[in-house]
Amino acid sequence: MKKSVFQRKIRKTHRWLGVILGVQFFLWTIGGLYFSWSDMDEVHGDHQKAHIHPLSADISLVNPKEIIDQIKLKDSVNFLFDIRLIQILNRPYYQIIYSKEHDRGKKIQLANAKTGELRPALSKEEAIEVAKKNFKNDVPVKSVEYLTTTNGHHEYREQPLPAYAITFSHPSNATVYVASELGTAQKFRNSKWRIFDFLWMLHTMDYQGRDNISNWLLRAFSVFGIITIISGFTLFFVSQKSYSKKS
Repeated sequence: MKKSVFQRKIRKTHRWLGVILGVQFFLWTIGGLYFSWSDMDEVHGDHQKAHIHPLSADISLVNPKEIIDQIKLKDSVNFLFDIRLIQILNRPYYQIIYSKEHDRGKKIQLANAKTGELRPALSKEEAIEVAKKNFKNDVPVKSVEYLTTTNGHHEYREQPLPAYAITFSHPSNATVYVASELGTAQKFRNSKWRIFDFLWMLHTMDYQGRDNISNWLLRAFSVFGIITIISGFTLFFVSQKSYSKKS
């Protein structure tokens, strides 16, 4: 192959790879700038989380075994995954996660930690009160949505369900997600987080679930990036040799 033809092919390959990769490099740069200039506490909504006073150490609690025995009267309990003491509207509750089978079918039971009385999942009204108590700003509730499923692009993806999404009338358009069966606020989402999440999707190039940094598209662009760099170096040295001979 003639050197002029070889140079032309390298130049054409480099040019088109540069155009294709240039768009993605631009998106990576925009995302990187936003990530580096953002306060992650604000992105995660940490500054909007209210301080929850801990329970008194002098509190009298029921033995969790008594509650487990109650659960066994109505359901099969072969495995325990977690027993946690939580607060629901200033009252102590046990959050018990159990199952009949080891690897599936996990269930959650809430019980009053002082009386041992079992209780159902949070109602809509209770979830709103939990969200208000966890949200630092005293603002009215704008909307409430009950979630039983989410997709890979939802801002509450891969989190405990069912859950109530309580959105507040706040400049940040903040939403507090309260898992009804767990009885606790799980996630805070606001406008800054949503921008971050969108740019993160463009950064990872995962247009299905947003969080997979090992997807084939990102790998392909990484390989194309290496090819573009190699073709650029090759073009530089070949052009230098041609220029030297002409001189």
